[in-house]
Amino acid sequence: MKPAIFEHERMSSIDDVVQALANADGEVRVLGGGQSIGPMMNLRLAQPDKVLDLSRVEGLDGISEAGDRLSIGARVTHARIEDGEVPGTTGAYMQFVASGISYRSVRNRGTIGGSVAHADPAADWPTALLALGGEVKVVGSGGEKSIPLDGFQVGPFTTGLGWDEVLIGFDLPALGPNTKWGYYKVNRKPGEFADAIGAVIIGNEARAVCGATESAPFRVFDIEEKLSGGATELSVADAREILSGHDAGFDDYELQIHAVALSRAIGRAFA
Repeated sequence: MKPAIFEHERMSSIDDVVQALANADGEVRVLGGGQSIGPMMNLRLAQPDKVLDLSRVEGLDGISEAGDRLSIGARVTHARIEDGEVPGTTGAYMQFVASGISYRSVRNRGTIGGSVAHADPAADWPTALLALGGEVKVVGSGGEKSIPLDGFQVGPFTTGLGWDEVLIGFDLPALGPNTKWGYYKVNRKPGEFADAIGAVIIGNEARAVCGATESAPFRVFDIEEKLSGGATELSVADAREILSGHDAGFDDYELQIHAVALSRAIGRAFA
């Protein structure tokens, strides 16, 4: 398949991107690495009138640490994260996640910002970053602002970004060296999108996320309460019982694999 006819514009600055979005006539999409929107356009599931290419915009590919916070630019690739460029415990967690995304050729081009902005429910970063916590950094006509990762993705391919806003990076916690983490996904074969994801972080607080749902990843507060109370394991049966109380639309098979993903993520955290 080939995409429908569209206009491609290579942007030189974030200000130009914001102005182009504000003055848009028709559907406009922002292009980072092209590994999410590209296939959608080839299959004609997305047919934008114009694509704004960020590949030459400066200031979007930095990784820095200041105190207990990490700043990661939207155009940082999965490959750079896989190669260990993010420091500390947060980096170790993100490195594990990145190494399981698709194939190296995709990781060389795909970006963390593009993944989160695209908001595919089966993608890794929306779930993995929700487990971390922190904020999304956004620029729009009203200037720069931060949006908490909690609630940023509101549905399949739907986020809290305004129509004239662009995601420029992330402000994430620098996890302490004693923080425990676990990440597990169920997929039919390596490289494919997940059918279920479980992600847990146990540090100053406990966070547990159920991902690869039909909508948006969500925190499982009952599991977080157990982890905060000192639990070091969770059976699949207990995870099923907890998840059955959520209105996630799971059938019996989906309930089972999401329970398995969360149970094994906790097992990895305390292995």
